[in-house]
Amino acid sequence: MPVTDSQYGRTITETRRLLIWEMVPSDFDALCRILCDEEAMRAAYGNTFSIEEARNWMNRHFKRYETYGFGLWAVVLKETGEMIGQCGLTMQSWREKELLEIGYLFQKACWHKGYAAEAAACRDYAFSALHADRVYSIIRDTHTASQNVAVRNGMKIVERSCAMC
Repeated sequence: MPVTDSQYGRTITETRRLLIWEMVPSDFDALCRILCDEEAMRAAYGNTFSIEEARNWMNRHFKRYETYGFGLWAVVLKETGEMIGQCGLTMQSWREKELLEIGYLFQKACWHKGYAAEAAACRDYAFSALHADRVYSIIRDTHTASQNVAVRNGMKIVERSCAMC
């Protein structure tokens, strides 16, 4: 199913298999399939979200788009038009500093297929569009799959639970 900017949010980038765009309200159901999934969220955050928390999460990213020009974006399979995850940039507090972070979160059914590593190409947006000097990933110590994605994308561990590229 082909997709265009006029149907969905502003396209940020694309890869061989994926489109990455600003979320729009119609992405909410797909977002809930991730944020309300116990296993997917245990790995990343340690707990699932309620529907209200998922709505607040989406609204925070809409606000980030307005404030910063970036946030977590929808990751969509080109082949089907299905939103399978989120990847993008956020400002995060880490040890009394504000860091530009790249983060990613996917439906469990999409794990171990290379989508996170492929979507993390949106970090290039940080360097080309935002002229960032560094991008970080703050990753739970127990989330080795996410740590592996960061290392595979050229990031280096600089502190416990924090990788940098």
